[in-house]
Amino acid sequence: MRKWMRWQDYVALVAGVLMALTPLWSDPGTNGMWAMVVLGGLLAVTSLWSLYDPGAMTSEYSHAVLGVLMFITPWVFGYTDTTVAAFTSWIVGVVAVAVGLAALPESRKAHRQPAH
Repeated sequence: MRKWMRWQDYVALVAGVLMALTPLWSDPGTNGMWAMVVLGGLLAVTSLWSLYDPGAMTSEYSHAVLGVLMFITPWVFGYTDTTVAAFTSWIVGVVAVAVGLAALPESRKAHRQPAH
């Protein structure tokens, strides 16, 4: 697997950026805003890590863990009544878990191959 080629990581990157930018057009409150910005930013950074190093399985697990955190964030930070922000968190959370787990087989394969 070559660098910068895995579609799952590009999906996670776009989802992370979307999550981080959502407070610009929605108001999840101050704590919710920071949670969305930080979690979205972390997803974007781990996506870039995955794209750069396709054999870094830890980054794929990070996507899944961040996705779970994103999914529960509306309840933890109390913005379930802010529809756009809550649905963004839930959808991006599910997407992050799905693409993180979907990329694991390819990441394992790349991890086992010798470096070029």
